[in-house]
Amino acid sequence: MDDTQTPRDEDFYPGCSSVHQKKSEAEPSCVSMRSDDSMLQPTLKSESGEISNEHEVRQIETQSRRTATEDTAIKCNDIFRPLPGQDKAIRTVLTKGVAGIGKTVSVQKFILDWAEGKENQDIQLIFPLPFREINLMKNKTLSLSDLLYVFFPETKEMEIISDQYKVLFIFDGLDECRLSLDFQSDVRLCDVSESASVDVLLMNLIVGNLLPSALIWITSRPAAAHLVPSECVHRMTEVRGFNDSQKEEYFRKRIRDQSLADRIISHLKSSRSLYIMCHIPVFCWISATVLEKMLKKIWKGKIPKTLTQMYTHFLILQTKIKREKDYEKKVTDEDMILKLGKVAFQQLVKGNLIFYEEDLRECGIDVTEASVYSGLCTQIFREEFGLYQGKVFCFVHLSIQEHLAALYVHLSWTNHNTNVFEPITKQSSQSKVKDRFQLMFKNVSLSELHQRAVDEALQSKNGYLDLVLRFLLGLSVESHQILPTTNIDTK
Repeated sequence: MDDTQTPRDEDFYPGCSSVHQKKSEAEPSCVSMRSDDSMLQPTLKSESGEISNEHEVRQIETQSRRTATEDTAIKCNDIFRPLPGQDKAIRTVLTKGVAGIGKTVSVQKFILDWAEGKENQDIQLIFPLPFREINLMKNKTLSLSDLLYVFFPETKEMEIISDQYKVLFIFDGLDECRLSLDFQSDVRLCDVSESASVDVLLMNLIVGNLLPSALIWITSRPAAAHLVPSECVHRMTEVRGFNDSQKEEYFRKRIRDQSLADRIISHLKSSRSLYIMCHIPVFCWISATVLEKMLKKIWKGKIPKTLTQMYTHFLILQTKIKREKDYEKKVTDEDMILKLGKVAFQQLVKGNLIFYEEDLRECGIDVTEASVYSGLCTQIFREEFGLYQGKVFCFVHLSIQEHLAALYVHLSWTNHNTNVFEPITKQSSQSKVKDRFQLMFKNVSLSELHQRAVDEALQSKNGYLDLVLRFLLGLSVESHQILPTTNIDTK
């Protein structure tokens, strides 16, 4: 991969907004999708969408130890087709999977095969509606017909309520939803021309009050899967990512020099934590990006053997790559990294994985210069234009956001002895000034910072702070500190 390129679809890069991909290369053959038919039973299991407080990395570790499973393997294109012996129609499918595992790529592959006339030709219309773009309509009141017209102007003259069309709605990224999906609400909509708030429209569509004949496909990270009640879901599927043989296949296809690919695979196998993380396609891309640079030439330093080292080298590599790009000189690498770190930390605390212009402004990033930031680190932070009028910002993977958040926490303490976990909650401005003055002279020990980070991680229901804590402890190891902190200041 050229240094200036963003990851390609054939590198299994998730989150692409376009379905115009290369044909078979984009198919997530790397991705194993399982169907959990226990969802059809009234008894809930941990697999069925209950809240899990375990971080996704631990879920990956658990999956890596599975030798047998009662789940049924299912192809992406077959998710709405009953299994042998089943005669009940499947209307609503919820596909879960950890960040970067291939959910969005699976959606794109489904749409691509349909558009090329290969699969699911009984479906006449597919409406992909990513939550990150629906969020921009949060405060709007409109009908379902109007909502579709905003995203798909060609539907203006269509009567989608008629039996003429078999329709599929795809809601990608439930974990990114900022709407209040209240499935206990008594507001019932049955007419596509009746206006309501967008959250009410979506709730009624998913439940089946609106367009009961329409198919619904929802994707989500495990922590948010419970937001849709189990009684509304007819099939639960899970994208499992790479198995061990597919990990090796990825690196042999990704790295042209096969002897170098062998060395990379051997190195990753020598570290249990790194090899387990390679279940996630995006982590394979991160590892390949770092290790290819290091191992194809004589590298005097230590080769990364921990998650903290791998992500730190990745961050350094990306900032160095973009230094030759012509961008405004007033935006230094250090300033950019710390501002992105602040965004990463504050939004994780709020439970947000995608951001909008107001979120960037809160962290001191001039929205007019946002392209400068994304241009400097296109493989860390990116800017997208949604179908609706507005920009969406996000990190290319949750783990990158968590690493930057940990770096921000660590450097705030290292450079200014500040514990960023300490909220200033006093109401009066006079009290706030007093608190800030006292904090300036309060010596925060590293153990106090770590204890607070542990407490916050334990209280986090979605587990977003678990890996932040893991990275924070890793950055505190003396041998790791020479990598990221040189010449970076938090002012």
